[in-house]
Amino acid sequence: MAITKKRKAVNSKVDANKAYTLNEASALVKEINIAKFDASVDLHVRLGVDPKKADQAIRGTVTLPHGTGKTKRVLVLCTPDKEASAKEAGADHVGLDEYIQKIEGGWTDIDVVIATPAVMPKIGKLGKVLGPRNLMPNPKTGTVTNDVAAAVNEVKGGKIAFKVDKAGIIHASIGRVSFSAEKIAQNGQELINALIKAKPSTAKGTYLKGISMASTMSPGIALDTKSFVH
Repeated sequence: MAITKKRKAVNSKVDANKAYTLNEASALVKEINIAKFDASVDLHVRLGVDPKKADQAIRGTVTLPHGTGKTKRVLVLCTPDKEASAKEAGADHVGLDEYIQKIEGGWTDIDVVIATPAVMPKIGKLGKVLGPRNLMPNPKTGTVTNDVAAAVNEVKGGKIAFKVDKAGIIHASIGRVSFSAEKIAQNGQELINALIKAKPSTAKGTYLKGISMASTMSPGIALDTKSFVH
């Protein structure tokens, strides 16, 4: 596929041999955006872990100070006594059996699924649909809880889940190109702090192996990993 003039001009602004600071990358990612929409800004962090080992399969949550810029669609699966508080907190969908049926039929028009512990035995069978999409409720990410209202508020307030993939990489959206460079940097720092905190004691050698920032359709910007190691 031929590279457009616009893309060539953008590529020339990113020095492939340079490792940028988080602040530099956050300003540059805005400058090189060529999308005609409010593109997502993502961080890709390669970790020195072996995801096949249970104690190194890193996953967790972090609340980004400025949110992701995207309103998350939340489904709460719960018993009738919890439905009112879930709706009041702003859940987009609330119920149980009807949604189990919809998901079994392939419906996944949601970003986060929250469930109460009491209904987990019923929704275990949804793992084959929700699991590959990273939507299965999990106590480690705070999406299996009796306090559904608090969980909904956290998700709507900028809480995101992260999980290392098979290649040892964390992919996470940390905002939109419409954000100020300062807000992008602050969100990025919050995610990296959470990953440093989640470092397993069994991980040997370099932990932050590589970090790149990119917006939808833009080239990746390599970050200086040494600047994050405390």
